[in-house]
Order: sequence, then structure tokens, then C-alpha cells
Amino acid sequence: MTAGHHALCLISPGSSLPGVFVLDITRNINGKLLRCGYTTGSCAAGAAKAAVKMLLTGERVDSVALDTPKGIRLTLDILEQEWDSASASCAVRKDSGDDPDVTAGILVFARAEKTASGITIDGGEGVGRVTRPGLDQPVGAAAINSTPRRMIAENVAQVCREAGYDGGVAVTVSIPMGRELASRTFNPRMGIEGGISVLGTSGIVEPMSNQALVDTIALELRQLAAKGAHRLLLTPGNYGRDFAADKLHLNVDECVSCSNFIGDAINAAVECGFKEILLVGHIGKLVKLGIGQTNTHSSAGDGRMETLTACALLCGADLDTLHRVVDCVTTDAALEILQEAGLKDAVCALLGQRIQATLERRVPPGVEMGYVLFTNREDLGGLLHKSENAERLMENWRKQV
Repeated sequence: MTAGHHALCLISPGSSLPGVFVLDITRNINGKLLRCGYTTGSCAAGAAKAAVKMLLTGERVDSVALDTPKGIRLTLDILEQEWDSASASCAVRKDSGDDPDVTAGILVFARAEKTASGITIDGGEGVGRVTRPGLDQPVGAAAINSTPRRMIAENVAQVCREAGYDGGVAVTVSIPMGRELASRTFNPRMGIEGGISVLGTSGIVEPMSNQALVDTIALELRQLAAKGAHRLLLTPGNYGRDFAADKLHLNVDECVSCSNFIGDAINAAVECGFKEILLVGHIGKLVKLGIGQTNTHSSAGDGRMETLTACALLCGADLDTLHRVVDCVTTDAALEILQEAGLKDAVCALLGQRIQATLERRVPPGVEMGYVLFTNREDLGGLLHKSENAERLMENWRKQV
């Protein structure tokens, strides 16, 4: 549990919506408790677990226990149960906590059917389809991201083992309100059509209050400074933290996550007296620093592909390559094109110069900034670029092996 967080691992009823368990896990931010919720991925996994259990046992299931990747166990109400010898279907209602999420209160359904072997997962009504490359799932697949797919598969396999069933199961996830809600999300722009995505990397929705998050980051920095720290390892989130620990072999015990608020975090770090700051971030976030945008949330603007296209142009890309890059929906997809054109390293180097310039504009003389830019795609190189001072700065957190 990081500084500024307070959690009670307790599930209790109390929502005005039928079939919702209120997740009593809160974040204490300046005396205001903001409640967490659970993701569409958790809903899908819980519904799938219940549907398979009903299919294999022939008995009604009214609730299931679900272990999330974050390590929090949920107890989910099961609704809309229907089953016979051939298939079973049920739903879980989404609880977004205090997060202003358009999916709050929706029903996420799962239908399970017996097959010869294996576990297959697909999307039905209201679950979007991927139409453009570069997203979490391939073109043509249902927009059910990797973590929810793994949660569904693991829970289905668990039920099959417990029931002594060695055949296969096909799970279809559907969200009847999904097509209607999709227009209120970024899905159409990202190339996901026909519905919403089934998302979640931790299984838990944490409340998103911009000022509250900025205040939390500042509080964590003040606490770190009060312990005598003068050097700061900063990441936008879990991707950066994991890359720093697993690939760069850095000690991340006192790493601070700044979410999308890179500029605010740097300002607060300077005010707290930090003299050396190393930012480790995925290109999907840090590319926005290439145009001086230090709040990297999509609601504050995009410009990712425009930035990469400008860098590619300056590195000598031909018109066809530029058109292909600007049409991409993810930075990894753009990197694939640049790699094919033999320009990936040059573009990342130029982007790195722009990132460094943005970072240096945020700090006064006497404060040193550096960065590490990466992608999780090993086939694209993993580590893409780093500032000239990054190696020296990393020695501050290098693990002692």
C-alpha cells in the first residue's frame, strides 16, 4: 500500500442499484475518502465463472468469489441466470465506485457452452471489434483485453477442475448497452467498432479525481523528501515501474507514480527540493512530451501520431511512410512502420531530444532531469532511447545483486 492510500478489504451491500456489491476500498485524499470499484473485466470474469459453474452443475449460482490481479478478492452478485444442459448465461452489474465512468451500473453478461476441448473467449452484443492494428487484440478480435481474457480463462479452468470436467468451454461476453455507450468513449477513434471494450489491468477501478490525484502525488513527494531523499525516480504508472524493476534492474521501493500528471509532479518535486529526477515512461505517454504536453491524459489532447510524423519527416521518411504513421492508432503500430522503413532509432533519438527539452524547461537551474523511453514490445527493441545522463542517474537506484 503506497502513501496516501487506506484500504479496507471488505465487500458489503449498499448500492441503490440491484445486484451491486459496494467495494469498501477507499483512497484517503486530503481527508476525503474516494471509493474504488471493479472493472468490466472483473464483471466478465465473474459472470463467466458463474455461467460455467451453472452449466456443469445444473445448479443456480447467486454469487461468486473472484481474485483480482491486484490481490483483492471480490464477492460478486450474479443476476439474470438462465441455464440448461447445453448452455448457461448470467450477468454481473458494474460498480465504478466514485470514478466518473460511463460504464457504471451496466450489466456484463457471459454465456457458456460446452465444446470438445479448450477454452475460447469471444465477444457478443455490445462488445466492440478491433478494426485497426496496434491495439491489445488483433484485427477482427473482440475488444476483450489481455488481462480480462486471462482472468476469464483462469476462472473457467478452475471451475472445470473442481467439477471434474475435461471437455472444452466457449465463453461469449456481451454488454447490451455497449453499442449505445461506445459513442461516449474513445473507441470509435481508436478503431474499435460496434461496442465498448472489456478492460482492466488490475481488476479494480480507482477513482479519478484530477486534483485529488495531483494532491496525492504531491503528498507522496513531500513524505519522501521528509525522509531526506534528494533524488526522485518517477514513472507514469505500472508499465514504467515494471520496466524499471524488471528491465533496468532498479530498486523501485520509493518510486513515485504520477499518472498523467508529469508536469505537476515535476513542479511538486522541485518545490520539495529534489535535485535529480529520472522519468521512466512508455512511449505512448512520453511521446506527448515531444510537443510540450505534460498532462498526458487523452482529455487534455493527443498529438501522438502528429509528433511521430513530424520526427519521421525530419529524419527523411518518404510520403507513404508518413501517411502510414499518421494513420496509426497506437505508438507501437507506428514504431512497426518506422522499423520497417529503417527509421525507428533515428526517430526515437529525435523524439528523445524533444522530450529532454520539455523536461528541462520544467525545472530551474540546479535541478537535473533525465528520462528513459521504452516500449513493452521486445520485437521493437524494448528500450527505445534514454537521455545522456540516464545511466549515471540510474546508478542511484541500481539493485545490488
